[in-house]
Amino acid sequence: MLLVGLDIGTTAVKAVVFDEHGAALAEGRATTPWSVSPLGVQLEATELLEAAASALTCALATAPDGTVASIGITSMGESGVLTGPHGEAVGPVIAWHDRRDLTELESLRTAISEDAFSIRTGLPLREQWSLTKHRWLLTHLPETRRATMRLNIAEWVAFSLGGAPVSELSLASRTGWLDLASRNWWSETLDWSGASQALLPELAVAGTNLGAVSADAGISRLTGAIITVAGHDHQAAVAGAGAYLPGDVLDSCGTAEALVRVIEPALSEPALLELTSAGITAGWSVFEDKWTLLGGTQAGLILQNALEMLGLHSTDIAHLDADPSRGTGPLHLTIDAGQGLSLHGATGSTRQADIWRAALDAVTRQAVEVHSLMTRAAGVPSRMVVTGGWSRSRGLLQSKEKMFGALTVSPAKESGARGAAFFGGLAAGIYGSAADFPSGTGARPSSNTALQPEGAL
Repeated sequence: MLLVGLDIGTTAVKAVVFDEHGAALAEGRATTPWSVSPLGVQLEATELLEAAASALTCALATAPDGTVASIGITSMGESGVLTGPHGEAVGPVIAWHDRRDLTELESLRTAISEDAFSIRTGLPLREQWSLTKHRWLLTHLPETRRATMRLNIAEWVAFSLGGAPVSELSLASRTGWLDLASRNWWSETLDWSGASQALLPELAVAGTNLGAVSADAGISRLTGAIITVAGHDHQAAVAGAGAYLPGDVLDSCGTAEALVRVIEPALSEPALLELTSAGITAGWSVFEDKWTLLGGTQAGLILQNALEMLGLHSTDIAHLDADPSRGTGPLHLTIDAGQGLSLHGATGSTRQADIWRAALDAVTRQAVEVHSLMTRAAGVPSRMVVTGGWSRSRGLLQSKEKMFGALTVSPAKESGARGAAFFGGLAAGIYGSAADFPSGTGARPSSNTALQPEGAL
């Protein structure tokens, strides 16, 4: 049996074919088709489907013979697709990081207090979430007012392949419309944004069987495969990296670094507000009846900026990592709000490798701050599992070991797609529960890791 995982990320759409033991057999990739205009960053939903079909076709063309049992689909959160009465896309899909909705955010602040919003949704009150972008669409693009359904990106692709429409809980938790405590829609934010409960499909957990891929989808090897939505991409990566045991923390080191932890759904209001005030979110998990804490930094982007400051490229990382550190001494690197870098304490004898080590330490300190707050809320973790392209930097792992202690490195190249495939297997009955998912096979201590990053999640 073959399992397909589709990971629709901000940068790329990745399709990977796995066997039921979690070994990757073939993969395909396409660029996420964003366009930039004076309004901001957006894409056309039909073009996103074409990118997904391209990645899937490429992966399946090189996959070994065998029946494709299922496809699990994970995606970035917050962005959504409005559809009309015949299932057609209505209006553009606004990027989660687009900031055209700042006016809407200020309006929301006057309608609902920051603390009330965070306690009800588990989210900081900022422009990232779906509700302010939805209000912007209704205000500025009248054609969107005829929409009859709203789907998150993974849900839209699943629906377009032939699956039943649902609102998966981990993605619903990123909208600003979900009340955490009741695990149901919050009428006050729905009304404020111009949405309604009728616009949103029934809530479902990741791994729910949504039906089979239709022949009309046009991907012959997928026809008949069971479809599921595998939730938010960082959470699917937890499953793919095998970091979902009690006490595990996933450190996903991509362009954005995400620290992810699955917990019991019980945080006090003060603990929740402490987390959200620091930008850490709490929401329903891809694992049934659990919550997930997620905090992040822009570590990968900052390290790329550091390379540019040094006049170097990613091909130079292995050399920088291998250069023995003589200690940075008074050398210190600070990061401003725009991810710009400032170097302090450099002298004529300061080497590029010293500056690189200072950059690695600076991004690791940011991760430590996030980790410390999550630990205060959820207790001391037992294991940190590291994955993602930057986990292949020996220098970054050394910095993390220095500040965090022992690490476990997951060898899974595409943890998000791997986790998505596992949830597809759950929907198809190949696994009885998440406890049956294959582990992060081959996980190793960080001291044995390779030298060079191979991209970002």
